[in-house]
Amino acid sequence: MSQASASQASAAAPQAGGESAQRALVAVFASPVSGYLLRYAADAGFRTLLVEPDAGRAEAARMAGFPVLTAMPEDLDDADVVVTDHHRDELGVLLRDALATKARWVGIMGNPRHAGPHVAALTDLGVDAADIARVHRPIGLNIGSRIPPEIAISTLAGLLADRNSRPGGFAF
Repeated sequence: MSQASASQASAAAPQAGGESAQRALVAVFASPVSGYLLRYAADAGFRTLLVEPDAGRAEAARMAGFPVLTAMPEDLDDADVVVTDHHRDELGVLLRDALATKARWVGIMGNPRHAGPHVAALTDLGVDAADIARVHRPIGLNIGSRIPPEIAISTLAGLLADRNSRPGGFAF
């Protein structure tokens, strides 16, 4: 994917005014969680982008109004990357590509009581253990989220706390 294409997609993303609009949130895979996450993040001042390699899913997301690329862009300087489906075959490749950028934060949804499938997928692709350790899992604040809008809120709340140099939770 060319940087021009990524820049065009980012420029098309909804933005709020002010300096906070400079941080980008990249959701990986079209899913119910990514839909909520992208909408809420745009409202919170993030530049948003969806990466969806499946042509049919990508087209449906475009029709829903999301800026979409089919591959991980190279110019993710200081972006937050959130993988919203850990069951997709493309998981390892897209995580590897995200880790190869200057993304500030990379996370993947998943139950912390089960081994993350991303570890084996990245190991099989030859990704260094130190890079694999950069992948945050679980993501978001621990608010007991079970449904897509709550998972998106939890995730975004954690990223907002980080963006605002706060610990999240109820610690003030």
